[in-house]
Amino acid sequence: MENWIGVAVWIVVGVSIGLGMKVVVRLDETSPGHTPVLCALGAFAAVIGGMLGVGILEFDRPVALSPGGMAGAVAFAALMTFVYRWGITRLT
Repeated sequence: MENWIGVAVWIVVGVSIGLGMKVVVRLDETSPGHTPVLCALGAFAAVIGGMLGVGILEFDRPVALSPGGMAGAVAFAALMTFVYRWGITRLT
């Protein structure tokens, strides 16, 4: 049960990072906001990053709510949403 709660925390963290990236990387006013895409991409990236963080950094007790899992979730969600927002700004 603890791992499912950790995955849910990763999803919430990913969505909040996606929304935060919308504020950090500004688009011009003519482009739509892409909020649902950012939320979905942030959540997906946080789950993948959390799995990678647990797999790489946690050897003795691999659970989702660990420093490695949270660091991986935050880092990968921030990276993927930043790349998406940066790419959208370059296309417009």
